[in-house]
Amino acid sequence: MPRTKKKNSRGGQHGHVQPFSDEDASIETLSHCSSFSDTTSVADEGGEASEDTAQEDFQYKLKGFIDSTVDKSAKTRQGALDGLKTAMATRILYEFISERRMTITDSIERCLKKGKGEEQRAAASLACLLCIQLGSGIESEEVFKTLKPIFKNILADGSANIQARQAVATSLGLCTLVAEDDILDVHATMECFENLFTRSYARVDGTCPLISPQTSQLHTNALLSWALLLTICTASQLKDILRKHLPKLPRLLESEDVNMRIAAGETIALLFELARDMDSEFEFDNWEELCDKLNALATDCNKHRAKTDKRKQRSVFRDVLKAVEEGDFQPENIRFGTERMTIDSWVRKRTYDAFREFVGSGMNYHLQGNEFIRDVFELGPPMLVDSATMKAMKISRFERHLHNSAAFKARTKARSKFRDKRVDVGEF
Repeated sequence: MPRTKKKNSRGGQHGHVQPFSDEDASIETLSHCSSFSDTTSVADEGGEASEDTAQEDFQYKLKGFIDSTVDKSAKTRQGALDGLKTAMATRILYEFISERRMTITDSIERCLKKGKGEEQRAAASLACLLCIQLGSGIESEEVFKTLKPIFKNILADGSANIQARQAVATSLGLCTLVAEDDILDVHATMECFENLFTRSYARVDGTCPLISPQTSQLHTNALLSWALLLTICTASQLKDILRKHLPKLPRLLESEDVNMRIAAGETIALLFELARDMDSEFEFDNWEELCDKLNALATDCNKHRAKTDKRKQRSVFRDVLKAVEEGDFQPENIRFGTERMTIDSWVRKRTYDAFREFVGSGMNYHLQGNEFIRDVFELGPPMLVDSATMKAMKISRFERHLHNSAAFKARTKARSKFRDKRVDVGEF
């Protein structure tokens, strides 16, 4: 749905605005199901007056956060950025954000340029959430054109704070997916990521480069963003990437970092899926060697690795091996409100994981009400659900809980009787 551009305005000055409490963050956003605007809904029967009061209080806090992003105190700026992040992750705020997008963009730019590690990290994440709120279109393009050069400078600057570079590597990928309007610029951004993660490639002799854990995380984030952008590449770009990178990506499977190994495995599975979508007869020269390597990771018993790492790795690589050998994908159902979505491909999984990394527990709200995210996952226009239906949904969940409790008690009694019978049989 086309968005109309709003005149930019800045909220009034606010003194000491308190950060969001747990209560603020968890307020039921039932309005997402009715109006999908930035209107706050109240769970009980407080009436229109209480709704208006809650809305005014919420907007007052948001305006205060926006103003506080330019405060002299780094701690205050950090708190303001975090407050805005929480709000954008858990609410649909298009109208409010659209009117203030350039003011927020200016604040993000200032924090990225002049802030230190954590502040830069929060600003980079906020930039991504801002684009997610605005959706794909001229508004997010304006935001991204301002921030993209700063992102790329931080990413390429080896002397910049490593946490800031890690955050930028992730944010640049998703912002590009949402707001980049030129596929050639997408390819140029992918090359920035390639310049990072290829430094983790194992050498030809099988030895791995010495890389710190923090740098390895940077390379992993760059690889995941690169994989995300694979999902929007043209066929000709994909053919070049398959020829250039698929033979070398398995070298990342030798990494000492379990997160890098997993990211590399999932990226390889994604590339095989995209290649087979273009050509069902796609063949890879080193297919057998790759399958042997994937199988070894899926059954890894290396004593020098932590148990949790091995368990996580084996689970992922069983799926990756099936993808490479048979073209299979293990589907996953995502429920939100009265709807359900199936993650049925590596493309969809990489896209879903990327959005969820930023909006976290607010993903279900965005799947219900964010028109852009619904468009990405082909969910159609937002469904309108009235409060009576929402109430019925809550009752059904409660009833389901009671039913499960009763079933559990019945099973426990049955097992107790069975154990009693076994004891009786054993006594003469």
